[in-house]
Amino acid sequence: MSIFGRRQKKISFGGHQLSDEANLEVFDFRRQARQELVKEGISLIRDCILIVFALVLMAVFFIQPVVVEGTSMLPVLHDGERLLVNKVVYYKLKDYSWGHLERGDIVVFWFPREPDRSYVKRIIGLPGETVEIREGKVYINGKLLEEDYIDPAYNRSTASFPPRFVEPYHYFVMGDNRDNSSDSRYWGAVPEKYIYGRAFFRFWQPHGFGFLSKGVYPSDVPLVANEEEDY
Repeated sequence: MSIFGRRQKKISFGGHQLSDEANLEVFDFRRQARQELVKEGISLIRDCILIVFALVLMAVFFIQPVVVEGTSMLPVLHDGERLLVNKVVYYKLKDYSWGHLERGDIVVFWFPREPDRSYVKRIIGLPGETVEIREGKVYINGKLLEEDYIDPAYNRSTASFPPRFVEPYHYFVMGDNRDNSSDSRYWGAVPEKYIYGRAFFRFWQPHGFGFLSKGVYPSDVPLVANEEEDY
């Protein structure tokens, strides 16, 4: 192109021409920062929703909070304390150690005589065993059961109960406060299907915050009752 008969010279700066500027992209850093902030916020919200969803699934299928009512488990559990229970036992995953019920476990179950009521007790007798109470002491298959969790202050009774065979898929349960506990001594063993969780963690009250320990049994307790014994 020419002006007044003369061709206009192309102006260049450092080897770049003005026509090259059309290919340059101009960034608005404030706008870019706002967009990144929005993206991060959306990602955070998404992650929070996924976490809440995972917690809901755990609560429905694996873990459930329960409230202790009464004093039958003193001195280990107190009235009003909050526990977390492992519900894996409810789904009968017996091939895994973390889903298997054992002696000393603190379990939560539906009361067989009133299934709308929930109880918390400790497993004392296993399926196939014979449980007997002699002057307040527990005997499994005729052998004294040593119970380190029992406080003599809550176990002054010297009452005796006749031997009782624990049928398959049933558990003999008792409260740690033997002087004030309605348990298998009075209404029989609990069917396995009624047990819906094993307590493993106390999250309230603050003074007892932490995992619950099961009973320790230093004595060699036979696991299978003598079939020749007269029940």
